[in-house]
Amino acid sequence: MRILLAEDDSMLADGLARALRQSSYVVDWVQDGKQADSWLASQHYDLVILDLGLPWLEGGEVLRRLRDRRQRLPVLILSAREALEERVRLLDLGADDYLVKPVALSELEARVRALIRRGLAVPEPMLSVGALRLDTVGKRAWLADVPLELTAREWASLEYLATRVNRVVSKEQIIDALYGWDQEITPNAVEKSMSRLRAKLEPAGILIRAVRGLGYFLEVRDAPSD
Repeated sequence: MRILLAEDDSMLADGLARALRQSSYVVDWVQDGKQADSWLASQHYDLVILDLGLPWLEGGEVLRRLRDRRQRLPVLILSAREALEERVRLLDLGADDYLVKPVALSELEARVRALIRRGLAVPEPMLSVGALRLDTVGKRAWLADVPLELTAREWASLEYLATRVNRVVSKEQIIDALYGWDQEITPNAVEKSMSRLRAKLEPAGILIRAVRGLGYFLEVRDAPSD
């Protein structure tokens, strides 16, 4: 899952980005409102964490432009402004949640998980796909109740596919969702990662199908008939 963090306090942003990356999120960081607006208009994100006091373009204006473009991604406002009127104004403008600084990392991550689930129309933290179960909070997976050993990148790939069962996603979408701008990733690297993940899932009837020229999708193999 890919998050845009718009925060001009470099120390705070570094701490937030580190914590979110440790939880397997891809985080792109911008320090001013103009850059945030530009990236939101041209890139796909699953969530934006938006400070209000950004230079060049205030966070509220970034939010207004985002909603004017009919972009529906969840927006979490992170601000030192505590006034009730300000919170109401931002929520009415289209924000999905509002946290006042300073904020506990555990609460921030819980709000992030909830907003991403809501944005993906996945109401529960547990996902089931055939014999596969995923705990999107604890970042754990099981095949027929047997723990599945995954690397952080394999987990992120599996979660991305599992929230889009039977929908084809392109290699470019996978790269955009799972890798930051500072990582040079080729389509061939995605193929190798999918191959390793496929080998772990297929014994339980969970298939990663490759559609030539389009991408990949996750499906459950039908049980053999009697």
